[in-house]
Amino acid sequence: MYILGINAYHADASACILKDNLLIAASEEERFGRLKHQAGFPLKSINFCIQKAGIEINKVDFIAVNSDPYSNFSKKILYSLLNFKSPLFLAKKFFSRKSPNKYNQELKKIYKADFINKIVNVDHHLSHINSAYFNSSFDEAACLSIDGFGDFTSTKWGHYSNDIFKMGGQVNFPHSMGIFYQSMTQYLGFHKYGDEYKVMGLAPYGKPKYINQLKLLVETFSNCNFKLNLDYFNHHKKNINFEWKSGVPKFEMLFQERNMIDLLSLKPRTPGSELNQNYIDLATSVQRVYEDVFLDILNNLHDMYKCNNLVLSGGCAMNSVANGKIYNNTKFKKIFIPPAAGDSGGAIGAAYEVIKNKKNEPKKYTLVNASIGPSFSNEDIKVVLDNNSIFTNDEFEAIEYKNPSDLIEFIVSEIIRGGVIGWFQGGMEWGPRALGNRSIICDPRRTDMKEILNNKIKRRESFRPFAPSILREYVSDWFENDDDVPFMSQVYKIKKHKRNTIPSVCHVDGTGRLQTVTKKSNKKYYDLIFRFFEKTNVPMILNTSFNENEPIVCRPEEALDTFLRTKMDILVMEDWLIKRKL
Repeated sequence: MYILGINAYHADASACILKDNLLIAASEEERFGRLKHQAGFPLKSINFCIQKAGIEINKVDFIAVNSDPYSNFSKKILYSLLNFKSPLFLAKKFFSRKSPNKYNQELKKIYKADFINKIVNVDHHLSHINSAYFNSSFDEAACLSIDGFGDFTSTKWGHYSNDIFKMGGQVNFPHSMGIFYQSMTQYLGFHKYGDEYKVMGLAPYGKPKYINQLKLLVETFSNCNFKLNLDYFNHHKKNINFEWKSGVPKFEMLFQERNMIDLLSLKPRTPGSELNQNYIDLATSVQRVYEDVFLDILNNLHDMYKCNNLVLSGGCAMNSVANGKIYNNTKFKKIFIPPAAGDSGGAIGAAYEVIKNKKNEPKKYTLVNASIGPSFSNEDIKVVLDNNSIFTNDEFEAIEYKNPSDLIEFIVSEIIRGGVIGWFQGGMEWGPRALGNRSIICDPRRTDMKEILNNKIKRRESFRPFAPSILREYVSDWFENDDDVPFMSQVYKIKKHKRNTIPSVCHVDGTGRLQTVTKKSNKKYYDLIFRFFEKTNVPMILNTSFNENEPIVCRPEEALDTFLRTKMDILVMEDWLIKRKL
């Protein structure tokens, strides 16, 4: 049985394909369309998944969609009636773009066939929870999905045991911690969709001096519930819809400006203006309040189920700083967070729901490697180099290494010399983070490497940290928490006596957003880091995404283009090495 999973008509449009319980391929549309968080219909991702599975689309048995317009139907009706909302508001807010007919029309237009009987709508948050549970190694887990909104809900929790889910409860529109964080992100002058990570990176530089004011925005309860003080938000008052123009996602301002200014005695920051200490302190306070609510929910969740395994999903599960505090502030002992915890990952969760209901089989697939996107052969890469005249260009030298160990030896030497290396290998990563297949790698020991990277390539805010990829067996030597973090989803404290050794991956608060690497998960990347360890006694390298203020590169063409227009020293694509001649 083939199941095509889709996240469409929202940011991070994506598709995946399952053959029974096996996840064959997945990708976000942004990697093909080259627009960050690209919204709309994921046509190119669908075509990639179908091609990777080696089938025609008519061979797909079901098409699973991670939203259901009839989920929480009675709650939507009741909310509209109690709040004097018109039927038009209800249709636009809760039903538009979600019906099987809408998806069928899009597919029929493209593939000239009718798919209406194959389309299955799955509740948004159940899709999130499935995306975590069915890719974890757990037979039993407490489950939490937390994000902005999906199908009238912002937060859902429950318990999975032997593939049977029992819902514990949910928080419905208009209350949402995702909206809280997104509103404050906008208030801080970061208006682009997905800019929340900038607030997270800025937070360690300040003090939580606004925490008492911000606590007035959220009230928590003892059963995982919470509610917003709606006097400070707009999303429930105005018909604020998610919009996209040419694929670029956008929200209107979600905060109530006048009341928020009165509360904070601080005007909203104009995008591009100075980030003075008041705004930095506000970022610190936002992160702290979010963490307090998040950890309170998790402690209540553990009390409910007495289960030490946690699966976490939803857009808020991308807050790696908060995730890194779970072990020390809750009773959970094991955590699984999928590489695409946000809306794109819901495509996988929806597909698993169909498999579960149609085949009634126990789960068999544990995700240990997120490299399930497009891959390219040495022959493919040579064609790209030929088409760009690299072999005849006097400025560059291209070498194909027949022995992988020779290539690794050379690259490690260049890293030690201070080189900035584009590393393009195997399948593209699923999710927003580069994990050693579409990465830029450098020496974490250099104090000037952040500046070098920002000057040569990234051109991003100086407060944003870079991440360490570390050999799994050495985590306890360098970090205060010894844990599997294969998808760079948690931030942990670096041991104090180690921080000066790796300054370029140590954030201002002594933390690092680590990625643990094993031979099983990525042998070539593991071998590279291990050889660096043998030469330096440091079992990690700096890893940042292979891009320049754009989506992470997908194809060799994009990797080569980024190399040519930046000051990157060396590009490695599979066994091909391209470098600038002296």
